[in-house]
Amino acid sequence: MDTANINPKDVMALRQRTGLGMMDCKKALTDANGDMDAAEALLRERMKGKMDSRTDRPAGEGCIEILIDGGKASIIEVRAETDFTARNDDFVAMASDLAKMTLGQAAGDVSADSAMTARLDEVRLTTGENISFARGVRLDGAAFGQYVHHDRKLGVLLQVEGDFPADVLTGICQHVAAHVPTPLAVDETGLDAGVVAEKRKEAEAEAAASGKPPEIATKIAEGKVRKFFEDNTLLGQKWVRDESKSVGSLVPKGSKIVTFIRMAVGGA
Repeated sequence: MDTANINPKDVMALRQRTGLGMMDCKKALTDANGDMDAAEALLRERMKGKMDSRTDRPAGEGCIEILIDGGKASIIEVRAETDFTARNDDFVAMASDLAKMTLGQAAGDVSADSAMTARLDEVRLTTGENISFARGVRLDGAAFGQYVHHDRKLGVLLQVEGDFPADVLTGICQHVAAHVPTPLAVDETGLDAGVVAEKRKEAEAEAAASGKPPEIATKIAEGKVRKFFEDNTLLGQKWVRDESKSVGSLVPKGSKIVTFIRMAVGGA
């Protein structure tokens, strides 16, 4: 089909559907003999090769998305090359769609399936950037809390059991987001056994080197280990909003924190 026979309105319509340049759209319509759907498929096929060649480009920007639906919840990270794209409404909407799609996967780490990849490609096509699904986790549980920072680069998903006021759930999520050091586990039972053993060994060596009597040195070592637990477990840490309280003191009687997931864009 000759380019002169292509209706400019069709070119504009295809551009609106794909976000690609007028010349690319006109050529695709020409090659597809004016068939709009065929031209769009042709454009996507052509651009797919260009997009795949960009996957080695660094993608250090992006957003965190959290979705809670009844007894299911997901937290995901989607990456882009530029902050401009990561803040784009289309990118944010795509991340929301991906989070919704992950709810259909089994609990645990989630990965991008074919439907999610197709949704990613829609935005990759229009932005020309290396956009990817970085990671995600799906949880099953009775109740959840969440917090996403205003720039969408940091988020926390909290799973609990029992009756937690909404403001307490949010406050604990914000604590996980803000506290330094970031809690390593809910309580000491969730800490890596090797890390605990190493800290205990260090504490005992320091106490022994102090020259104190053995019974005093033992108490000193135990105190150092307890301090490590307080500093590095969620329930043991001082609440960022009020350091006269521990996070553990915020948990209502008969309730408990099951787990938490903290994600920051570009994190491991």
